[in-house]
Amino acid sequence: MSNILYALLWFAVISGVLGLILAFASRLFAVKTDEKAEKIAEILPGANCGGCGYAGCSALAAAISEGKAPVNACNSVSKEQIDAIAAIAGVASASEGKRYRAQVMCSGTNELAQKKYVYAGINDCVSANKLAGGDKLCPNGCIGLGTCAASCKFDAIHIINGVAAVDYEKCRACGACVSACPKGIIQLIPYDAKHWVGCSSRDKGAVTKNYCSVGCIGCKICEKNCPSGAIKVDGSVASINYDLCTCCGICEQKCPRKIIWSARSQSEEGIIRFKQDLSL
Repeated sequence: MSNILYALLWFAVISGVLGLILAFASRLFAVKTDEKAEKIAEILPGANCGGCGYAGCSALAAAISEGKAPVNACNSVSKEQIDAIAAIAGVASASEGKRYRAQVMCSGTNELAQKKYVYAGINDCVSANKLAGGDKLCPNGCIGLGTCAASCKFDAIHIINGVAAVDYEKCRACGACVSACPKGIIQLIPYDAKHWVGCSSRDKGAVTKNYCSVGCIGCKICEKNCPSGAIKVDGSVASINYDLCTCCGICEQKCPRKIIWSARSQSEEGIIRFKQDLSL
């Protein structure tokens, strides 16, 4: 009986010593947490989209707490949330950064863009692009298989009639779709931009005409008629300088190819659709 008691006693002593050792080790090797960063992370959206340039919301929160990132670095937070983050970080608040949106610079829908073959492979733009650049004749046309949509954590981009389209209200300009597009035809433009050139073709006008019914042919009519000098033809495709654009709409009116669009929503979901009243 005494042997059992001795064994239990030694067991208790050893357990107590091990417990003390573990308690000491937990304090010695404890990882200090940044309470400010944790509170800031609770305010951030948690989408981990990477649009701020950091690996995720936690990384951004830590950078803000340490003073390495501005309190308005996230495009997805409101002015009230920026103020709350500033209060936690102990710095002066900042105004909301200029809001941007993603824009797909292509109008090559299934009816308008010519195709070179019927694709029946993996439903992914990157994979299709490896097969002769996708099924559309235009080397800069939207492949339309939704790799950009799959990358969007805000459900702001969808495929409509063979071309990606952006829901401006949902878009947070994180840039995930810009990085995901193998054609590089998605750009971030000012949220309040009224017009955009729906083409990214770099070929000469005669060639582009064979690709697409509405592709930009680089005629420079828009450039010549823009009173503010905001639209230029670089190579064979027009582009808008939004710092100069006054949203007068003359470029849209003058374009013979009807490839300069007005940003407008035509669906209950707010998805930007392409004009259906083209005079082709």
